[in-house]
Amino acid sequence: MSLWAMVLLGMALGVDAFSACLGIGFGGISRRRALCLVGSVAAFHVLMPLAGWWLGQTVGALLGRVAGVVGAALLFIIGARMIYAAVRTSIPGAACFLLPGSLGLLCFSASVSVDALSVGFALGVHRFGLLLVILTIGLVAGLMAALGLGLGRTVGAWVGHRAQFIGGVILLCVGLRLLS
Repeated sequence: MSLWAMVLLGMALGVDAFSACLGIGFGGISRRRALCLVGSVAAFHVLMPLAGWWLGQTVGALLGRVAGVVGAALLFIIGARMIYAAVRTSIPGAACFLLPGSLGLLCFSASVSVDALSVGFALGVHRFGLLLVILTIGLVAGLMAALGLGLGRTVGAWVGHRAQFIGGVILLCVGLRLLS
């Protein structure tokens, strides 16, 4: 597999992370939390293909669907919180839309990287060099998450208070996409 093919694969798998992070960036996120989020997304985009490689098609398909539904639900919750906060500006701490703590970061990162599970299985079947491919996927997906957060923050500053509402709608749409 060529380097361009690996980068394109990473971009295809990083689209969910980009879209969801764009929505989160609209609402605002601290730099520290953003760095943790980007690192977590990148790590999951390495771990999920590795898990898919080992789990095989049957277990991977079952786990992938369950994780996809949980991921979609998580994005719905985050999106709904953002929309609610945009409508009711007096909510204390309304700018923190991810679930608090490390568990929230892990759940979010797993939800946007679950499609990489089945890719890992396919890579194992075709006997590509696993380590280089999954590291490239993780790097590209992490960069896409960072780009989404940065772009969301920038556009959010221009749009102002409506950015929270727009970000919430984006997350709801990403959640719907995960269900299909």
